[in-house]
Amino acid sequence: MTNTSDVLIVGSGAAGLTAALNLADRFRVTVLAKGALNEGSTAWAQGGIAAVLEPGDTFESHIEDTMIAGAGLNDRATVEFVVENAPAAIHRLQALGVPFATEGDALHLTREGGHSHRRIVHVADATGWAVQEALQRAAEKHPNITLVPDQVAIDLATSRHEERYSGAGDVWGVYAVDRRTGRVNLFTARATILATGGAGRTYLFSTAPRGATGDGIAMAWRAGCRISNMEFMQFHPTCLYNLEVKNFLITEAVRGEGGQLKIPETGHRFMPDFDPRAELAPRDIVARAIDHEIKRLGLDYVHLDISHMPPDFVRGHFPNIYEKLIGLGIDMTTQPIPVVPAQHYTCGGIVIDRDGRTDLPNLYAAGECTQSGLHGANRLASNSLLECFVFGEAAAKHIAANWDAFGPVPEIRGWDESRVTDSDEEVVIKQNWTEIRRFMWNYVGIVRTTKRLERAAHRIKLLTDEVGDYYGHFRVTPDLIELRNLLQTADLIVRSALQRHESRGLHYTLDWPETLPRAVDTILVP
Repeated sequence: MTNTSDVLIVGSGAAGLTAALNLADRFRVTVLAKGALNEGSTAWAQGGIAAVLEPGDTFESHIEDTMIAGAGLNDRATVEFVVENAPAAIHRLQALGVPFATEGDALHLTREGGHSHRRIVHVADATGWAVQEALQRAAEKHPNITLVPDQVAIDLATSRHEERYSGAGDVWGVYAVDRRTGRVNLFTARATILATGGAGRTYLFSTAPRGATGDGIAMAWRAGCRISNMEFMQFHPTCLYNLEVKNFLITEAVRGEGGQLKIPETGHRFMPDFDPRAELAPRDIVARAIDHEIKRLGLDYVHLDISHMPPDFVRGHFPNIYEKLIGLGIDMTTQPIPVVPAQHYTCGGIVIDRDGRTDLPNLYAAGECTQSGLHGANRLASNSLLECFVFGEAAAKHIAANWDAFGPVPEIRGWDESRVTDSDEEVVIKQNWTEIRRFMWNYVGIVRTTKRLERAAHRIKLLTDEVGDYYGHFRVTPDLIELRNLLQTADLIVRSALQRHESRGLHYTLDWPETLPRAVDTILVP
């Protein structure tokens, strides 16, 4: 089946829906979601959105905070562009009905690590959910926006797929498998925007939703886009260790209110051994310390213990966490919580300019799947949703302003299934998926060495041959598509990490512990 519209957007989170709403008054827009429309990372964002709104705060201050967090690797012009567009983005979300917390007549602003002022607008601790709901409501109401759930994108349809083959590299849409029917659909458009989120599920422990398998990054790479800074993966220090429950974050506030990190066997409090600030050190230092102890002692987890504080205090400060843990048989007022660090955010991705343009004609990208120059070597808290709004709008504006330059969609070949059969061994996919996530966690995690990275590269090479063979012989399924993209993304992360001969921001290697005087992006060319 072929579905044609003016603009195709792959991804239904903050970046994708922002772009759709900015285009829909003039163009017919199709938005594809991989699962349900609200299953992406946007709905999971607990924090908030950073913007200069407080008297006394300045754009210059927000820019400096972002540059310091990014360890000098940010593109200053991009940081200025995003920061200066932040207040307007907040006002548009208010107009859409996002119920931001207020104090008197003004928005209530919180402060987060790395920010020199209060500048985080929020909706309690579920900002992302409220933003997703407001954007989705507006998109569902708009007659020019078609929202299509359960479409797992396989690859970009490019000039190579035209009925009259061309090597021009133009992008004309995507091939996607429908989860409900198993059929492959072709979605074509004059302009395509990738808003597919990050690649957190490359790792064993991640706070990302299950669908964060680096699809947009892998598809763009295969089609010919440059990919940048994939070695910079942000890790959250304390995620609940529980084999039944995935991705439950134990907020940093537990440490802020007196929680201590301890070795399970001995009860030894280890953070003072690493940093005079102990548990209140920055998150990358805490994550590295936990990782060090886990690897040194062969542990599965460490303990986060706040049971020395009065029970009423603990329940009063952390009602949601308390309830969740009680349901799992852990009473945090009397027992320690088992925690591990978890992958949290993908700072690298598809290279884009300030209009959201990629290297390929007709292809744009926005949000976590991109490397815009905003985050550098480490993302500042609450700049991620902001990036989605600013670049979603920037891509839409550029498409609208240059519409006459987009040619009509040529005849594109349908998906060819004539030479494949149904898979007889789903266990192969599950085994490979688990293997990738485990060796990425052990070899390409928080602390790296060249030897570990080379081991990971060796495993990736073997698996690439195996998965490629499998992909060539069997009918595509959502799991097989994700496995192929996970593997491609893992390869890009490892290649980037091996290229960087220094430690900077989130990339910490024992073989190159110093930071070089000049900050340079890692850019991979297909």
